[in-house]
Parts: sequence; structure tokens; C-alpha cells
Amino acid sequence: MTCATCAKRVERALGRVPGVLGTRVNLASERAAVEGGAPLPALIEAVTKAGYAVPETRFDLGIGGMTCATCAGRVERALSRVPGVLEARVNLASERAMVRAVAGTEEAALAAAIQRAGYSLRESTPEVRAAEGGRERRDLLLAALLSAPFFLGMIGMAFGRNWMPGGWVQLALAAPVQFWLGARFYRAGWAALRAGTGNMDLLVALGTSAAFGLSLWGLLRGWHHLYFEASAVVILFILLGKYLEARARRATGAAIEALLALRPQSARRLDAEGREEEVPAAALAVGDRVVVRPGERIPADGLIREGEAGIDESALTGESRAVERGLGDRVSTGTIALDGRLVIEVRAVGAETVLARTAALVAAAQASRAPVQRLVDRVSAVFVPVVVGLAALTLLGWLLAGAGAEAAVLRAVAVLVIACPCALGLATPAAIMAGTGAAARAGILIRDAEAIERAGAITLVAFDKTGTLTEGRPRLAALHTAPGVTEAEALRLFAALQAGSEHPLARAVLDRAGAPPPPVADFRALPGRGVSGTVEGRALLLGSPRLLAESGADPAGLAAPETQTPAWLIEAGPQPRVLALLAFEDAERPGAAPAIAALGHMGLQAAMLSGDSPAVAAAIAAQLGITEVAAGLLPADKAERVAAWRAAGARVAMVGDGVNDAPALAAADLGIAMGTGTDIAIQAAGITLLRGDPALVPAALAVTRRTLRTIRQNLGWAFGYNLIGLPLAAFGLLSPMLAGAAMAFSSVSVLANALRLARWKP
Repeated sequence: MTCATCAKRVERALGRVPGVLGTRVNLASERAAVEGGAPLPALIEAVTKAGYAVPETRFDLGIGGMTCATCAGRVERALSRVPGVLEARVNLASERAMVRAVAGTEEAALAAAIQRAGYSLRESTPEVRAAEGGRERRDLLLAALLSAPFFLGMIGMAFGRNWMPGGWVQLALAAPVQFWLGARFYRAGWAALRAGTGNMDLLVALGTSAAFGLSLWGLLRGWHHLYFEASAVVILFILLGKYLEARARRATGAAIEALLALRPQSARRLDAEGREEEVPAAALAVGDRVVVRPGERIPADGLIREGEAGIDESALTGESRAVERGLGDRVSTGTIALDGRLVIEVRAVGAETVLARTAALVAAAQASRAPVQRLVDRVSAVFVPVVVGLAALTLLGWLLAGAGAEAAVLRAVAVLVIACPCALGLATPAAIMAGTGAAARAGILIRDAEAIERAGAITLVAFDKTGTLTEGRPRLAALHTAPGVTEAEALRLFAALQAGSEHPLARAVLDRAGAPPPPVADFRALPGRGVSGTVEGRALLLGSPRLLAESGADPAGLAAPETQTPAWLIEAGPQPRVLALLAFEDAERPGAAPAIAALGHMGLQAAMLSGDSPAVAAAIAAQLGITEVAAGLLPADKAERVAAWRAAGARVAMVGDGVNDAPALAAADLGIAMGTGTDIAIQAAGITLLRGDPALVPAALAVTRRTLRTIRQNLGWAFGYNLIGLPLAAFGLLSPMLAGAAMAFSSVSVLANALRLARWKP
């Protein structure tokens, strides 16, 4: 807002939202106070439609105390109710919450909401996780030592021997396990009850307390057979499952830590007099110049101003071979200069680097919720109350059937223990974390879980030609001039117009021209056709055959072979005339033909969309084995062709550079941007490939298919486990100890299945 009129306009827009009783906009503080019960998204939409923006902020919070999908859902609902929060997503596998809120929302308010829900805000650093791992290992070892006599007694029972310790010894062994090592279940279960819901911890606390209480009652009544081993061994198995879970979670989340570990801690900055000084990498600013010696990691994104070297980009892009970089080339944080000294001008630092944005994108993808997760959320919301009710019915049913109190209680305990919904909560996020992490190590960035589901349904993959299937660095194959125009003059005018363009043909012209081009005035890009501008007082057009036709100029007998891309230089005016014709050739990328073949083996159809001439596009397509080709297309034409395929029933993935192809990327079911992780590419596509290798396209679709298959396997296992286990426990076919072991095995098996994805390589 810039004036009082703006403030009034915002007030009127907010006043029209249903539910708003009154509004006041303060121009000085740029804030609006709204009375009434209108939802926040509706207010933001009204402000946006009025032509203004509501600044947003994002929080990445570590959450302590979550144990199951019910916990994650409760934290999510608690955060969503905080005033100013627009969206909250909680990932059980990574134990983190991603919160999007209106600027000005304080972290303290989010922390208070988390605490009211019965959980805690914590900093999840490697040191904190190492300390937690140490405590979990200690608790597990103590529980194993205290439970060992029970295992010995159970083995004796199998051979008809009574090796079980005496009743008071059993009590002394089981009590520390129940009330000290198992105290976490009571704390978390009580917090859940205070919040008006239930979770896995509540089920464990209820089940083991029932077994312990029954045994204590029997001990005081003089029973010979007690059940202290049931409560102790169940807690032992659950602690074992939690320990293995934590280790597996750390493995699934290792991708982000591995990326961030690439950042060097220090840099050699050049001062105004060219002297080197060692400074923290975090202290670098845009415009600084830094020196990188052979074998060192590059501390910031930038452009090479001196030197050349082979750059190891494998950790960031998955490219196993060194890439040669020289004067003017862009380099990224965390990559390694192998064999040359470089002076780099810093262009991006901190969160703006490709490395940081890649890590942020991976983190956001891992926190995203797959559409299939909605089913899990609905089940989790009612799961614990249903299980408690089923346990009560089991107890009542066995009592009515004439079974003793001991048998009835133990069978109800087995129902409570085996139903712990850990596996349900871990099934989807663990697979997403492992799959997106493995993909990121290969240079494939998956935006979110929805992109994974869309990729699994793709039937047709459409490629842009220039820069995607071809190198995008065309060479100047021929130069033809009109009578009276010299080659030097044509090159000079071409170079002047191309100096203001980002088109791939520009470099080829500038390399051939050699000398610095003259300045250009009134420069304009003509999308899909070329450029225009004034050079040395002459109004010029430079572009495709379509631009030649639009100009009305006579080709003057000039022509290029059909397999070459023509660019026409035209002097505009009342009588436009052609000055010259340049013909370019662009080689196919080495990985293009294998990529097309791999897609065919996957049962996918490949197509090409190009703005180039039909003859050039057809020649490249024939070399690559592509049968469906559409050429001479503007960016809007590509989007229309994609829409037509979708209307005919195809599920389309569009592969392009993420800039000129943005309309087509957005129109497709799935956009795949090839490039170096630029903002436009990341924003336009569901998947971004960090290196320009077409072979990554089938690899990206393969890893998303495997991830989706793993999600379905995990959900099938988690649901099937409960569907089978609950009836077995209710009908007395499963003891509490076996139920505890099965519950732990269920969670660990889901994580182990997900971890198979972490080993995936293209």
C-alpha cells in the first residue's frame, strides 16, 4: 500500500468478505484489523484480488513426543488453529512440522499450541539426535537385562520346567520396566487424554498397566501363575521397535544432512588490494571475490572471473564425471575445484544458493502429504477410540463366555498392544523421505508427494527439442548475405541483436563475430519468433521463417538446408529487405537416444514439441526414434498441444528448460524441468533435473514409480497387519508378548521396506 486510497480499497475488499463485521487498515503499519468470524484464507484472497499482497513467513519446527499418525494429526490441527497460520504439515518420519503463516506470526505462539497438544518444540540437530539415540540405547539395554529372567522362565515353560523367578522377584524386575523405562508411555498417553484424544502411547500404557495390575492382584492373592512377564516383555519389544525406528528414520532423512554438509565453513576472500583473507563462509556477500584452490569446495554460488578447472558436481547433480568450467561460467556451492585455481565473483549466498534451495526443496517434498495419505488420516482420527472399544468388548465377551478374569484381561491387553498404529503413520512419509532423498542424490528434485502420484500415471512424455534433446549450443554452419551486404557487416548486426538475447543461438553468433558488438536500442524479444532492435540507426528484425513471413520481406533467393535452423536478418521499413541468412546446426545430446529407448521399455510413448522448422525437428526425431513430432510451435502452441493430448485421455509429462516451456510445463499433468535448478524451473515443474541429461527423465519416472509402489506396499502391510492381528488377539490366538513383538516388527518392516528406496541409483 502506498497511499490512503490503497488503504480504503483494502478496507472495502475485506468488508465484502462474508462474516466480516468491521475492518480498519493502518497505512503506516501496513496492517489490517478485522472483526468477525471470516476465515483467514478468504481474507487473504480478498486482499490479493484487490491488487495487494499479504506477506508470508515459513517455519520448520522439530517436534518431540510424536509416536503415531494420531500424534501427527493432532499437532497439525493444533498448529492450524493458531491465528495467522495458513497451512501446517507434520511429518511423523522426520518429526518435523512445516508451517506457512502470515508475516508477523510468532514462533512462540506455535510452540504454545504444540505444548497444549501434549508435545514439545525441539531443535533437531545431529548432536541432539545422537544424545537421544544414546538414551534410547541405554533404556533398551536396561529393559533387556531386567526382562532376561522372564525370557529364561518362558523358555523353561516351553520344556515343561519352572524357571520363572518367584513372584516378589518378578515384581522387583517388572516394576522398573513398567514405571521407569515405560514412564514415557504414561506421560504421552496422559497428554493425549488431556487433549481429548488417544494415541499409541495410551494403548501401550493401558495394556501393560492392565497386565501388571492383574499380576500384582494375583501376587497379593497368592496366585501361582503371574503375568509380570507380559507387561515387561511388551515394553521391551516396543522400546526395541522405537530404537530401530529411530535408526531407520535417521537413515531416511540423511539426504538433507548430506546436502547441507557440502557447505564449506570458511572461504578465502580477496580484499580491495587483492590480498587473501580467510573468513567464515557465512560472512560472504554478493559481489565479493573468493579464491578456490585445487581440491577445495566452492563456498558460494558465483561466476568464474579468473582461471579454469574441472569441477566435481557429483554430490549436487549426480554427474559422475568432472565438468570443465572456465571464464564466465557459473559454479555452485559445495562443488569441488579439482585441478585449477579459480577466482569467483559471489552471486548468491545462504538460502539463495542452489545447494540451499535444493535442500529446502527436498525438505518440503519430504514434509508433503500424498493424496493417498488422506485415507490414513481418516482412519487415524478414529483408530484409538475404536481399538479401546474393541478391547473392552473383548474383555466383556470372554467374561460372558465363562473365561476367567485372567484370560479375559490378557486377551484385551493383546488387542490394545497389537493395534498400535505406528506402521500406519510411518508408511507414507518414510517412503517419500527415502525416495526423494535418493532422487536428490542423483540430481532429481521432486517437488512434493503429489508429483510422485502424478508421475506414476504418466503415459506420454513430450520433449522440447532445443536444449533438452539437443545440446542447446548450436554452431554457426553457414552465413549467406544479400547482394551489397558483407559478411562482416551481417555478423556485426547479428551480434548486436543477439547480445541482448538469451537465445541459444546468441553464443554461436558472438563466438563467430569476435569483436564487441555495437550497442542496440529499443530491443524487444518476440516470443517464438525472434528479436527486434535498432543498431547504428537501422531498425532490424532477427528471427525465424515465421518472422520473415510476418515482415513481408523477399528472401532474395537465400536458403538453408532443411536439416539446419535458419535465422533471418531483416531491415524493417516501408520496403523491408533481407540482409542475410544464418544457418545453425545443433547436435543431439549423447543421452537422448538411450532415454527415448528407456521410455519405450517402460511402456511410455515419447513425442517432440519444437519451435524449430518441421524439417529440422523431423530429422532430429528420426535420429532419436521419436515418431510423433509437432514443430513450428510458439510457447502457447505447445501448451495447447499438451492440453489436446490430455483431452484425448493421455497422462502427459512435459520435459523442457523451465523458461520458454513454462506454459507447456504448467499445462501438463507433470512438468519436468531440465536445467540447473533455477527459480523458474523449480516453480514451473513438479520435477527438476539438476543436470541436462535426458537419461534422467526415465530415471525420474522410475524412482517415482518405485516410491509410489513402496507407499502402496507399506500401506497394504500396515492395514493388513491390523486387519489380521486384531481378530487373532480378540479370539485369544495371540498373547500380549507376541502382540508386542508383532507391533514392533510391523513398524520396523515398513521402515526397512522404505529404506530399500534409499539405495536406489539411476
